Amino acid sequence: MDALLNFLTVFTQPELFLLVGVGTFAGVYVGAIPGLSVTMAVSILVSFTFSWEVYPAISLMIGIFMGGVYGGSRTAILLNIPGAPSAIATALDGYPMAQRGEAGAAIGITTVMSFLGGFIGIAVLAIAAPFVSDFALSFQPRDYMLLAVLGILLVGSLSQGSLVKGIFAGALGIAIGAVGRDPLTFSERFTFDLSFMESGISFIAVMIGMFGVSEALLQLHHLDKAAVRQKIDRIVPSWAVLKKHLPLSLQTSTIGVIIGALPGTGGDIAALMAYDHAKRVTKNPERQFGDGAIEGLVAPETANNAAVGGAFIPMMTLGIPGDAVTAIMIGALFIHGLNPGPMLMIEQPDMFWFIVGALVTANCFMLLFGLTGIKLFVKIVEMPRAVLIPLIMLLSIVGAYAVNNAMSDVYWMLAFGLFGYFMRHYGYPLGPVILGVILSRLLDDNWRRAIISEREDLGRFFWGVVTSPLSLVLFLAVIGIFVSQTPVWAWGKARLLGSPAREDKA
Repeated sequence: MDALLNFLTVFTQPELFLLVGVGTFAGVYVGAIPGLSVTMAVSILVSFTFSWEVYPAISLMIGIFMGGVYGGSRTAILLNIPGAPSAIATALDGYPMAQRGEAGAAIGITTVMSFLGGFIGIAVLAIAAPFVSDFALSFQPRDYMLLAVLGILLVGSLSQGSLVKGIFAGALGIAIGAVGRDPLTFSERFTFDLSFMESGISFIAVMIGMFGVSEALLQLHHLDKAAVRQKIDRIVPSWAVLKKHLPLSLQTSTIGVIIGALPGTGGDIAALMAYDHAKRVTKNPERQFGDGAIEGLVAPETANNAAVGGAFIPMMTLGIPGDAVTAIMIGALFIHGLNPGPMLMIEQPDMFWFIVGALVTANCFMLLFGLTGIKLFVKIVEMPRAVLIPLIMLLSIVGAYAVNNAMSDVYWMLAFGLFGYFMRHYGYPLGPVILGVILSRLLDDNWRRAIISEREDLGRFFWGVVTSPLSLVLFLAVIGIFVSQTPVWAWGKARLLGSPAREDKA
């Protein structure tokens, strides 16, 4: 009964209910602006709310967190500029739908599926948090390294056609992510003795440039082409559509919760892995992935919102942040005299159930705000290109500058925008580049930790992989995905099925 009363605290106190709503509304629109990340918004809030009571402060932060994760899909669908890294996979099929005049339907599907994924993540947090946190604790550095390798192999899923081009793009992203000073030895890497490169390259600047600026440059080829009129007669997807994709959404929500509960991962990795899973299990999609497949929206949106609940699991049960936002929230709880971790669950269970209630409230507000204002938003796509292209450039410049308030990020954004334009012109995919940048640090850090823990002995490292059930499963998954993407596998599969093998456009 006490747990139920604490869960209902947000609903019974108008001030807290209003703060969650305001935070969610702000999060949706902050998340839709490239460069204005949820992490940035929550970190700014800490300085404004440290003198508040703990419940109002956490209510506002949770609202912004939940709304911001969803908000990144808006510009991903309408402008092909992901508002957040977790919306990269959404852009792959959302933007082609907008180009067909189906932006309203795409936003409706992402909103409802984000709500479903968020609800599943919260349910797992409320019911099975200790069990999931125990599983997350069993991950060793070598497991995180293998997880990063597994993610990088997703280039085969994100590269529309050529595996060779996809691998090249992923490797390029890893190299970009390694620029700067080595976090372990503090020695320079790929800086070419240039001082401004010592701090590395912001992956937000890379993402905005490659998606936003390159899209504006491509649109210059179609200035005389009329804008696509959007059909928004039905925004909320029908029950038949929801029922058809319910099994996939449950699977990808599970992926989101598990990946979100692993410290240092987050919704961006969860969304990409869910997208890859959807491509592998969907037998006969109505449209090809990358060409406006609904499954390509269902998978990443359920996963990245389920990862929100997953990220709170290690934070509440172990005092370990699941992602950057929960790391800031741990700091906020410390400021208010609380100590996140196992003792918090024992000494102050009211805080746990209050957070669960606030997440449920924010998820409901996200559904409400996500389904409103769509007719106004889709007008962006209907703008004449002479107006739309400068708007894209303006959003890109503001977004890149807002990350660190540095003009150097704007220059990087413009440079990568030009580079991304030529990559798209010659058929190289952009998704693997961003994926490589994101996973570069995870791969590098955990490879170092893993090999140092084995006293720099490769034999001991591989013995640890073989003898650990979790490491062995991940290793076999890496091998399986790698083999399944080779031309030999495609040839053998074609011979087995009696159909000619598809040639790789290398």
